[in-house]
Amino acid sequence: MNTAITRETALKLLLKYNQNNFHIQHALTVEAVMKRFAEKLGYGDESEQWGIVGLLHDVDFEKYPEQHCIKAPELLKEVNASDELIHAVCSHGYEITVDIKPEHEMEKVLFACDELTGLIGAAALMRPSKSVSDMELKSLKKKFKDKRFAAGCSREIITKGAEMLAWELDRLLSDTLNAMQDSETEIKENYKEITGEEL
Repeated sequence: MNTAITRETALKLLLKYNQNNFHIQHALTVEAVMKRFAEKLGYGDESEQWGIVGLLHDVDFEKYPEQHCIKAPELLKEVNASDELIHAVCSHGYEITVDIKPEHEMEKVLFACDELTGLIGAAALMRPSKSVSDMELKSLKKKFKDKRFAAGCSREIITKGAEMLAWELDRLLSDTLNAMQDSETEIKENYKEITGEEL
């Protein structure tokens, strides 16, 4: 996987098209989670590239929600992003807005964990600690089964993502939760550096 751009370039592009703090936080969260998965799955030397894909996966969503994953190639070409990066970013909209199928393991991970990071983040806000640090898998599974909780986070996509990876759903839930726990401090620091605000 070669993104052909640096994180600095990726971040500038993200901030050009995203001013909403929630969207910035989500991008930083998915970036950090993707890097942890790269390391866990044996792609450690590509973790920066996996992170860049996570950082930019929703680059077009804030300004062009109706063209999500359709407008992205045009925006990514502004920074001479590689075809691989464009495919990876757009593939997480598979069968939602585009017909670009996740092929590489990295693309399948992005498809699987994008919605899930949102669900875990929403569950964390319900906790007294407002943190994922003390969240247990059984608590997350309970929130996952409650369709009324964070209803905008598609359980169908999360389940489909686990199937794409040939993983048990519990593995996806557990590994994504662990990745968010491991990177919580990093995400908060990056968020403060960009927005000037505390998470």
